[in-house]
Amino acid sequence: MNIRNIAIIAHVDHGKTTLVDGILKQTDSFRDNQKEMTQELLMDTNDLEREKGITILAKNTSVSYKNEKINIIDTPGHADFGSEVERVLNMASGALLLVDAAEGPLPQTRFVLKKAIEAKLKVILFINKIDKKDARPLEVKHEVENLFLELAEHEDALNFKILYGVGRHGKAFYELPDHYTPELTGNLDPLFETIVAEIPNSNTNIQEPFQMLISTLDFDPYVGKLCIGKINRGTLKKGDKIRLLNGDTSEKNYVATKIFTSIGLKKKEVSEAYAGDIIALAGIPELTIGQTVTDPEKPEKLPPIHVEEPIIKIKIGPNTSPFAGREGTFFTSRQIKERLEKELETNMGLRLSDNASSNSYTVYGRGELHLAILIETMKREGFELEISKQQVIYKEIDGVTCEPFEEITIDINKEYLGNIAEEIGKRKGKLINMHPTNHDGIRLIYKISSRNLIGIRSILMTTTRGTATINSYLLGYEPLGTYKDSVRNGALIASENGVTLTYGLANAQQRGTLFYGPGVKVYEGMVVGLNSSDKDIEINVCKAKKLTNNRSSGEGVKDILEPATLLSLEQYLDLIGDDELLEVTPKSLRLRKKFLTLTERRVAGRKKGAN
Repeated sequence: MNIRNIAIIAHVDHGKTTLVDGILKQTDSFRDNQKEMTQELLMDTNDLEREKGITILAKNTSVSYKNEKINIIDTPGHADFGSEVERVLNMASGALLLVDAAEGPLPQTRFVLKKAIEAKLKVILFINKIDKKDARPLEVKHEVENLFLELAEHEDALNFKILYGVGRHGKAFYELPDHYTPELTGNLDPLFETIVAEIPNSNTNIQEPFQMLISTLDFDPYVGKLCIGKINRGTLKKGDKIRLLNGDTSEKNYVATKIFTSIGLKKKEVSEAYAGDIIALAGIPELTIGQTVTDPEKPEKLPPIHVEEPIIKIKIGPNTSPFAGREGTFFTSRQIKERLEKELETNMGLRLSDNASSNSYTVYGRGELHLAILIETMKREGFELEISKQQVIYKEIDGVTCEPFEEITIDINKEYLGNIAEEIGKRKGKLINMHPTNHDGIRLIYKISSRNLIGIRSILMTTTRGTATINSYLLGYEPLGTYKDSVRNGALIASENGVTLTYGLANAQQRGTLFYGPGVKVYEGMVVGLNSSDKDIEINVCKAKKLTNNRSSGEGVKDILEPATLLSLEQYLDLIGDDELLEVTPKSLRLRKKFLTLTERRVAGRKKGAN
């Protein structure tokens, strides 16, 4: 049987996972009465993926079409999860590039296409969502062609097939329909035929000694650790001896106890697997991504997987607030370290280092969302954590201190243009391009340092009432630029331990925006809101009305509280100040000062000033 391995790559929300749904349903992967036939986002099995509507982890599945086996690798579309794309592209022989017919190529489109071209994959372009009211498929086709010209390193990369379609309707076309309607007859056969015709057969070199690069890891409660990868050459049978190459003297021989291949969304145990297929292999207790599994008689190592370095770091440690230990299951520094080290086994974009001066650990990631997903996952697992402000990672290049710069693309309504330009201007962003996207929309493209980008997403979403679309792309490192300090307002800090009361909150809301309503337990030094000015202020939100002998003071005057501003984890991570920490527990998120009492903060301020 011929085997075609294809990775589906795209910018976030351009329709990858929805198209995979259609592929699975149209290739008889399920019975007509199976529940999957009525479900969506079948590949996004992680709770966070379904909640956020994005793919976080790369996954693979397979379908059969006319006796051809097609292994499909669904990859993340967000730039922060670029390491997931980088580690699985080695399993593919081709790539299906999806581009939204209205939005066109965006920052992550450039990133994934560049990686596919560098890996010398055969690319098929699928212009998706041609049913949108503002779709402009022919313009988008030219934009993508220009992107190919810009990124291509050899002429072969410019020879690619183009398809048009609507992934959520399960339809693909060789030519752009004159007028698309949902009633237009069609299916995904043009896509399948193009994959079979264009993507090289991976089922070759069967007679060579077995060799496989580990691209990802999984765990089965019955058989233990599984290593997943594409068989580069040869054949593997159940019970065969295999060798794990570590690149040192600790290399050992093992036995292939179980072999699995993908059939639809399920794993199927097989007795034998052949070159070109993507398998899950059991029998090796300790392994890592990037190692090579080979025939012991010919132990030849494959090139390791290379992923780009992290650009942002934070400190994660055990919770030290007055409320520590009340809401979680895992509290200690040792438990946190073990969990982070476990994450490193599969999350290739992360790095970890100890802090000698404290019980915390520095975690290095690819971006704000990358780190936020890790923290949210640990939160749901029962950890109590303490998080510092995000910082960019600097590099010394030719004796010069350099920082990362990004290209940020912002799609907004024209009415917010002035506000956006003012905010980016404060952060020293340089306008590269500006053009309309539809009758009311405009796209702004800026070059800005990653350091000045920290905290910007929450501000821009607030400024545009949640309508802005923000995407970024790492351009590289350049000499240290100008930094805009203190882009956030000052904090409203609880001055007392206790429970928030309406009277105290009513006084506090005259100073700014509150994060909490009445009846919430707070402690001294906890940030309960943001001031209207850039100065911190201590305020007693637990204060009650004074009572006289006859009646309450001010009786007849009702305190009206505005609804509290509830923030997500990502928004809190954007807000953290240099002198603050974020307390994360399974039930709560609390922003606090590093030094909880006013006296401690004044002493710390004097020491900082003296230095």
